[in-house]
Amino acid sequence: MYLNSNPLRKLVDFWGKHIHPSLTLLVATVGTIGLSICLIVLSLLAWLFSEVLEREAFGFDTSSLLWLHQFANPFLDSVMLTITQLGDPIVAGGVVLVSLVLLWWQHYRLEAKIFAIANLGGAILNTGLKLTFSKPRPHLWTQLIAETSFSFPSGHALGSVVLYGFIAYLLVNRYAQFAKPIYLCVTILISMITFSRLYLGVHWPTDVIAGCGIGFLWLIVCITMLRLQKLKPF
Repeated sequence: MYLNSNPLRKLVDFWGKHIHPSLTLLVATVGTIGLSICLIVLSLLAWLFSEVLEREAFGFDTSSLLWLHQFANPFLDSVMLTITQLGDPIVAGGVVLVSLVLLWWQHYRLEAKIFAIANLGGAILNTGLKLTFSKPRPHLWTQLIAETSFSFPSGHALGSVVLYGFIAYLLVNRYAQFAKPIYLCVTILISMITFSRLYLGVHWPTDVIAGCGIGFLWLIVCITMLRLQKLKPF
């Protein structure tokens, strides 16, 4: 009787019945390496958030942008202006819409729903965090494009990771034999989009780092959500 009423015993029972099965399922879904990467990214973001909230300046932000700007030329300007459009809301919104239509038409209804949640959630996260931190954008030289929203985090980085990362995941599920080239192409695409924001001088490096980190974590959450939904018995 004493053991059954012992708070420690109740805690152990609760862990065994509820927490442990959930953790086991989470580890099986995401993987030990995936969870470890998520924890590292989360730790980095926590540090960045605290520094930005305290209005601390990052020395490498300014020096990195000025170093990068010395390589600017008309040809690269036109290339980067084109690349950055792949992460613009209008283009990204078009890609989302076309992808949703294709998924629904091919009867991937669950994938379409989670894909919509992923992109909508990414947009909400981006807007909410920008308003929370209210970090001004860099103005180190005459810029080729005008941005009026706050700087931290980079919406292009966050949105690109979620949008193109999710598409890559869906493609790999369909064409597993091409997993490496698909992930490589998408990684290059996201890297080029985020790099264009630095080249154009509309974001600090820490904005891009935070955007990629937040986008990655949200992408993992959404993919995990999709996998868990698929594991549910019908």
